[in-house]
Amino acid sequence: MRRSLVYKCRVSKCKVLIAGVVIALLSAQAIALEAPEGPVLLVVSGKVGQPNVGDEAHFDKEMLETLAQHETTTRTPWYDGVTRFSGPLGRAILEAAGAEGESMRVIALNEYAATIPVSDVDHYDVILAMQANGKALRVRDQGPLFVIYPFDTHPELLNEEIFSRSVWQVARIVVE
Repeated sequence: MRRSLVYKCRVSKCKVLIAGVVIALLSAQAIALEAPEGPVLLVVSGKVGQPNVGDEAHFDKEMLETLAQHETTTRTPWYDGVTRFSGPLGRAILEAAGAEGESMRVIALNEYAATIPVSDVDHYDVILAMQANGKALRVRDQGPLFVIYPFDTHPELLNEEIFSRSVWQVARIVVE
């Protein structure tokens, strides 16, 4: 009698464990990064845990617009006066790609590159701006993606090192 109770208890625990594993697997599939349907604006590679094309995470405009958006109103060395920038938070892009690393190499269409510590995107609400003053950034306007720091709310960012991290015409991010 005792053995059958112990056996039933083990079977019940096994069923609960199996159910938990199945739920976890289904949840992982539900949050998997979909493949882009439109033209790819951004490719995230390197330490990526949620690839959708090979071992990279590719994002089209619609995918980027579904991520957590943020608006930063600030002065920059590249625009006259105060400009309102909006786009996905850098950390939202990294989260969507399942990226984990300490730095990211941000590469522009013309191959200009800068290394940005991941701690910057966490601490400063760095965005990849898709719009300036409500208008889509075109390639000739430093788009389609432009790394923007909140310079006006964090005066410590007003220096050449941070300016050099503000890559425009972003095409790729390599998480290291």
